[in-house]
Amino acid sequence: LMIFGQPKDMANKRLNFDAFLPMLKEVDALQKGTYDDYVEGLRVFDKEGNGTVMGAELRIVLSTLGEKMSEPEIDALMTGQEDENGSVHYEGKLPFPSMPSLFVFDFL
Repeated sequence: LMIFGQPKDMANKRLNFDAFLPMLKEVDALQKGTYDDYVEGLRVFDKEGNGTVMGAELRIVLSTLGEKMSEPEIDALMTGQEDENGSVHYEGKLPFPSMPSLFVFDFL
């Protein structure tokens, strides 16, 4: 992103395809998260070490860290995942078909 210069200058500049394509290739070449990476990320929020995280805490994380999700996106992701105590069980299986990144990676 240094191609744009200072943040105050970014609104007045455009990025052409020839400059964008190498950036896209670099990002695409990054290692993708694995199942174990996601479980490890969820384990950080498992206060009791029992393979569960509180759904309310996970909702806060999804809306504030990494790729921030909107409330409707979070609701769609969490539907049917919380048990009667409001916990999400993550050990043994990834509860979500596609888990968003919980972490911000500095790749450029």
